[in-house]
Amino acid sequence: MQKTITRAVVGIEALIDHIGKLTAWLALAMISLVAVNVLLRYAFSLGSVWAQELEWHLLAALILLGMSHALQRGDNVRVDLFYVRYGTRTTFVVDVVSVLLIMVVALLFVALSLGYVGQSYAINEQSPDPGGIPFRWVVKGLIPLGYCLLVLQSAGQLMRIVQTYRAPGELDDV
Repeated sequence: MQKTITRAVVGIEALIDHIGKLTAWLALAMISLVAVNVLLRYAFSLGSVWAQELEWHLLAALILLGMSHALQRGDNVRVDLFYVRYGTRTTFVVDVVSVLLIMVVALLFVALSLGYVGQSYAINEQSPDPGGIPFRWVVKGLIPLGYCLLVLQSAGQLMRIVQTYRAPGELDDV
């Protein structure tokens, strides 16, 4: 049973890490796009609605696909001022409750966004601006995907927390 849990944790974390690294390239693409847009707009008085919308779409993808990686790396917001003073059992309870809350909220976002994405797809929603990006449902589809990844990472983190509490040190080098 413990080997199965360890394999699951390793598999989930490898997937999230891979997606996180790919998502980091989106940041580079977005920064490059913003720089080019600013240069074209101010140096040559050229602007593109499509390129400006793409900036927002890349930002949405960066956030939605990167939040599970941030959780995995521990880059999420915590109040470490109090946390470091807690004992082992208290930190275990705080960690479990925190992960379960993240999972509940993420599952709520998945459930609520599916209809939103489906409706956007059904009407083939496009940008209301002339020259804007078509297929707006694609970026909206990142909402349930991003939160599903967050649920997956939370499940892996929960397994890691419980396994570490039961057998300290077992998952340290995995």
